[in-house]
Amino acid sequence: MSISGSDVDFISQVVRARSAIVLDRSKEYLIESRLVTLARERGDASVTELVAKLRQQPSGPLRDQVVEAMTTNETSFFRDAHPFKALSDEMLPQLLVQRGRERSLNIWCAACSSGQEPYTIAMLIQELIGADPSWRVRLVATDIDTKMLARTKEGIYNQFEVNRGLPARLLVRYFARHGMNYQIDGRLRAMVETKFLNLAESFPPMPACDVVFLRNVLIYFDVDTKRAILGQVKKVIKPDGYLFLGGAETTMNVDDAWERQTVGRATVYRPR
Repeated sequence: MSISGSDVDFISQVVRARSAIVLDRSKEYLIESRLVTLARERGDASVTELVAKLRQQPSGPLRDQVVEAMTTNETSFFRDAHPFKALSDEMLPQLLVQRGRERSLNIWCAACSSGQEPYTIAMLIQELIGADPSWRVRLVATDIDTKMLARTKEGIYNQFEVNRGLPARLLVRYFARHGMNYQIDGRLRAMVETKFLNLAESFPPMPACDVVFLRNVLIYFDVDTKRAILGQVKKVIKPDGYLFLGGAETTMNVDDAWERQTVGRATVYRPR
């Protein structure tokens, strides 16, 4: 039986209240398919039974499971390529010079999913500074999905995941076999700090960031929420820092506190 319209509306309200992610009737198939999977994992007899339990306790642990099920975790190593080429060829070399006195870099990957983005950045940094112990690099990887944060922390990826965008030389250099899978080197795992963060709520204490990756997540929010998120990001990014958004995202007509620039074939935003 298909999910009822009233259940779709209820799930949409719960998800929006908790995460500000906008789901409407056009997302009915997505909602139902993901709730079917969650119901099976939990041992519920049907989606109807799961939704009924959520209605009884709309702010309990089940709510967070439903919200996590609704988040999109599509990612890959070196996704879209151009931002990472701009980072390695232009921005990181500049930052290594500009931060040469304090020898410290802070980079934040928001909505990190299963960790391919922060580990891509970690590999690029490692390629540039090697094992220089005088540099303190802090890579903060945040997400609303605790399962994804756990995956990021362990840094284990299957054959399909390492085949998506990861150059063979980096696989050989930074990964070791872990059963049928691959685990990223402990040095790089030590560079990445995982943290729960709901972008729709007040941010927890964050380091002053040199670079922020906020890619392919603003598209799920309405304009007011986008503006609020960008305003909070502005408070944690350094005055000469860099903000990356997804290819379909922009600050234009949302928040004029950002200046758009082109670096190579990538678009980046700088605080005005």
